[in-house]
Amino acid sequence: MADNNSQYVALARKYRPQTFEDLLGQDALVQTLTNAIQNNRLHHAYILTGIRGVGKTTTARLIARAINCTGTDGQGGPTIHPCGVCENCKAIAADRHIDVIELDAASKTGVDDMREILDGVRYKPTMARYKVYIIDEVHMLSKSAFNALLKTLEEPPAHVMFIFATTEIRKVPVTILSRCQRFDLQRISIETLVQLFHKVLAAENIEAENDALHMVARAADGSARDGLSMLDQAIVLGNGKIDDATVKNMLGLADRRQTFTLYEKLLEGNLAAVLEILQQLYKDGATPMLVIQDLVDITHLLAKIKIIPDFINDASVSESDREMCKKLNTAPIAILSKIWQMLIKGISELQYANVQIDALEMILMRIAYSANLPTPADLLKELKKKSGLKTDTATKQTFLSSPDSADSSAFTNTVAAENNGYELSTTEDLVKLLNARRQMLLLYAVKNDMSFKEFTSGRMHIALSEKANKDLIANLRKFLVKETGTEWIIDIDYEPLGETLAFKENKELERDKKNISEYPLVKAILSEFNGAKIETVIRKAVEDAEDEEAADLNIPEENSEIYDDEDN
Repeated sequence: MADNNSQYVALARKYRPQTFEDLLGQDALVQTLTNAIQNNRLHHAYILTGIRGVGKTTTARLIARAINCTGTDGQGGPTIHPCGVCENCKAIAADRHIDVIELDAASKTGVDDMREILDGVRYKPTMARYKVYIIDEVHMLSKSAFNALLKTLEEPPAHVMFIFATTEIRKVPVTILSRCQRFDLQRISIETLVQLFHKVLAAENIEAENDALHMVARAADGSARDGLSMLDQAIVLGNGKIDDATVKNMLGLADRRQTFTLYEKLLEGNLAAVLEILQQLYKDGATPMLVIQDLVDITHLLAKIKIIPDFINDASVSESDREMCKKLNTAPIAILSKIWQMLIKGISELQYANVQIDALEMILMRIAYSANLPTPADLLKELKKKSGLKTDTATKQTFLSSPDSADSSAFTNTVAAENNGYELSTTEDLVKLLNARRQMLLLYAVKNDMSFKEFTSGRMHIALSEKANKDLIANLRKFLVKETGTEWIIDIDYEPLGETLAFKENKELERDKKNISEYPLVKAILSEFNGAKIETVIRKAVEDAEDEEAADLNIPEENSEIYDDEDN
């Protein structure tokens, strides 16, 4: 039988953090616990949540050691720096302390299991200062078990502390969460993981290529335990040495440089080269899904560097990636955005494809073809050249200064001298005031449920729809009195509406569409894109005129009351 002392210990266990300083990427948690211990403000229950392998159970054990450490002389109190040599520290580290009870909620899910645990809560600790219950994957407890825990969790004895750990915080009842202090452990960054790998490999006296460690860190997805487990595997596969080829073979990854070359050919639209590189990657063991995910990652990296140029020097970007990104940095954001959308759509297509490599070839054909297509901005420039227009300014000014549109945008608003109110002399004035006051429900009703036969200051004669809300007139009169300072007379005829304000607006819109469709640039666009049509016309000059008249009316920005009923 082999000697237990010679048994190999996995890196994830061997290099488990022994102090709070060793915890990676959890600065907020460490600082909070440090202050709590130093100021004697320890809570009776903590819940730690985060993805697998970020240190939840390790943190729970460190808390247990910190509050039970007695120091080298046996006289010490709770400390953020456990000595590691006292009996409590050694027993907790070896997972054999009688007063630190670790439970797996996946196997102890029932109410009877919880009652058995709670029966021991009332007894004081045998050796330690606190009796600590560490319950892992607490979200797997049954509803009855959670209910049994509630009362004890809210008012535990002074010598008891509960520490829960879970990867599914949403499955934990809010009644439990409200009784605990919650800590969300963060994913560990690629940069931090690479630093950890270098430290571990230096201690193990093992050589490794930096790019290979970056691959492992990316595959770990923020988990230190996953990263160290993969590092363990790479050491065995590489026979004591870690290089790019070993990691690619182990993880089934595509060659990163080849993938960048594939991306470069995509941008060039060189379809033959794209398919040749893809087939080589496939022969080397890269799956279609991994290839497309790599392309998505490269697209994101290039776009981010385009927006934040200094990111290219970030430690999370490997040296080889940095070199390739500099080479591809000429790709515009518009192209990268288009490629991103097509790749994301391609991922869902791959999932349902019978032969994934064939589907990926079709996706890349589509992208390579579209890479040669002009962007909408390029098309617009070309159409301007064909139509003889240098810019669209002339078109906009010509259209917006046409007599018809000028007439439709005219307003006659004046400030009343009395009562500091507003003198509304036209329906346009009323619409503008309702807009300024954000009375959208009332505005809709004015435009669609009534037509105006007469409108003067203080008086209006209208036809009212049968479908109008019964409180519409009362709400409108109340609004007008508040805003104008005068009583309004509203004469009502219950007859067919005729032309409402909404009908007139639609009529004007159709006229605007017809007018603007006669301009050279618009004609060129409609001719170039078969089936294109004008949906709406944004008349910027009219909006500017309305803003100026708002200033003339001296209407302040404010949150006014909404007079419309909920049923309106």
